Amino acid sequence: MADTMGHSATATRNTSLAIGIVLLALAPQIFEFIWSIGTLFGWGSGRGPATVLISHATALLAGAPGAAFGSFGADAKKALSSDVLLALIYSYPLFAVAILTLFMTIRAPQDYIGGIVLMAVALFALWASSDLHGMQGFKFGAGTAPRMFGGLLVALAAAIALTGLLNEGAGLSHYSWRGPLFVMAAIVFFALAIRPLGLIVCAFASFLIAAAGSHETRWTEAVIVGAFLTLGCALLFPYVLGLPMPMFPRFLVQ
Repeated sequence: MADTMGHSATATRNTSLAIGIVLLALAPQIFEFIWSIGTLFGWGSGRGPATVLISHATALLAGAPGAAFGSFGADAKKALSSDVLLALIYSYPLFAVAILTLFMTIRAPQDYIGGIVLMAVALFALWASSDLHGMQGFKFGAGTAPRMFGGLLVALAAAIALTGLLNEGAGLSHYSWRGPLFVMAAIVFFALAIRPLGLIVCAFASFLIAAAGSHETRWTEAVIVGAFLTLGCALLFPYVLGLPMPMFPRFLVQ
C-alpha cells in the first residue's frame, strides 16, 4: 500500500514537472502573443495576435517537423523562418526533456530543475544567435562566442540535471513567484505604455505595480515614494540626460 501511494505521488510530481517544462518550452511564444495584444491598442509595434498565434502554431506543428525530417543544408537553414528555428532549437529539445521526465526517478529535484532552467537559457541564446555569422575559416564571426558559450552551457546544464537523477540531493525549496511576476509586469507595462501614456504616468504606475509584489507594502508610503521617484525620472531623463521621451499622455498633448 505504501509503495503504491509512494509511486502515485512520484508520478503526480513528475507529471506536474513535465507540464511545467512544456510551459517553459512555449514561454517565448506565449510572451510574444501577450506582447502582441498591446498592438491592438497602439502600444508597441510588431505582429498582431492572430499572426503570432498562426505563425507559431504552424511552426510547431508543421514547419519544424518538416525541417527536422528534411534537409539541413546551409541553403535549407537560411530558408527557415525565425519561428521554425525557435521551435527546432528551443522548444523541441525541451519537449523531449518533458517526455523523459515522465519516466525518470528524480532523486534531487533542485539540481534537476536547475539544470533544465539553465538548459532553457542556453537554448534560447543559441536560437537568438542563430542568424549571426559564425566562424569563417580561422576568423571569428559575431555568432561564434554566443554559440560556443551556449553549447558549453547546454553541456553543463545537462550534467547538473543528470546529477539530479543519479545522486540523492535537496528537494525543491519553496519559491515565491509574486515578487518577480509583478516586477516583470511593471517592466512590460512600462515598455508597452511609454509612448501612448508618457513618462510621468508610466513611471508612477510601474512603481506601484512593482510594489504590489510584496505583502509588506504600505500603500501610503509607496504612493509618496513613487511620486518622488516619478519627479526624479521626469527631471533626469529629458533634461539631465537629454533623452527624447514623451512626458504626458498622447491624448493630452494632441
